[in-house]
Amino acid sequence: MSREHRTAERPAQHLAEQPADERTPAIEVVDVTRSYAFGSTTVDALRGVSFRIDEGEYTAIIGPSGSGKSTLMHLLGCLDRPTSGRLRVSGRDIGELSDAELAQLRNREIGFVFQAFQLLPRSTALDNVALPLLYRGVGAGERRERAAAALRAVNLGHRLTHRPTQMSGGEQQRVAIARALVGEPRILLADEPTGNLDSRNGAEVMRILEELNGERGVAVVLVTHDDEVAARAHRQVRVRDGLVERDSAAPAPAPAPRGADDDVHDDVHDDADDGAGVRRLGA
Repeated sequence: MSREHRTAERPAQHLAEQPADERTPAIEVVDVTRSYAFGSTTVDALRGVSFRIDEGEYTAIIGPSGSGKSTLMHLLGCLDRPTSGRLRVSGRDIGELSDAELAQLRNREIGFVFQAFQLLPRSTALDNVALPLLYRGVGAGERRERAAAALRAVNLGHRLTHRPTQMSGGEQQRVAIARALVGEPRILLADEPTGNLDSRNGAEVMRILEELNGERGVAVVLVTHDDEVAARAHRQVRVRDGLVERDSAAPAPAPAPRGADDDVHDDVHDDADDGAGVRRLGA
C-alpha cells in the first residue's frame, strides 16, 4: 500500500457529535458574492453568503430554482471563484490558488456526486471509479484494488466489469458514489443525487450517503430543492435570492425584553378581544 493511501486513511469518528469549537472547519464561507456579467447586465447570483461546515457534518443546502444554490455548490466544489468575500476549503483560501492548485484540491479533498451520474459510457464500473486515482498518479494495480473496494462498499462488487448502459439508474448512482469516495475525501458534494431515481433507489442512495457521514466522518453537503430529502440531513441551510434565508444550526434570536407597559397593554387588549388574544397566543 502506498504512502499516499496510508496518509489519506482516517479512523471513523463521530465528528458531528464533538462540540463545534473542537471540530475542524471543512468549509468556511465569509461574505461571499458571485456576480455574472451578460453584456451590459450584471446578475448577482450570490449576495453575501456566510456559514461554516465542520468536518463530519451532514448538511443540506436547499432552495428553489434560481435561488443561488447551484452557484454555491460550484464554489464549494472549487469549480469557480467568488467575486468577493472569502471561501476556505480544507483550510485553503481558494481565491489565492492557481488553476492547477484548485484542481489538486478538488482531486484530493472533494468527492462529487451529480444528478446525471457523469459516468464514462464506454468504461466499466471499475475503470470509472479508478479514474480519480489515475490523475493522482496511483499505480494501475492499486487503482484497481481501491476501486473494487469502493464498489464493494456500495454493494456493487458483482458489477465491476459492467458498463453504465448495463446498469440501472440506482446502480449508476452508486458507481458515482464509489468514484467520489475512492480518493477518501474529507468533503462529499452531492448535487440532487436522487433527482433521476425512483423512491426505492433514492432511499438506497441516501442510506449510503448517511453511512459515509456516520462511519467515515466525511462532511456531506447535499444540494437539493426537495424538502423531504433535505430533512434527512442533520442541518439545513435554506438559500433564496442569493442569500442564506435560514440556517437550522443558527441559534434562534432571543425574545425582546418586555417592560411593565407591554404587560399592561396586553392585558387591556386581551380584555377588549379575548378571541384575538387566544389566536395570538396559539400562533
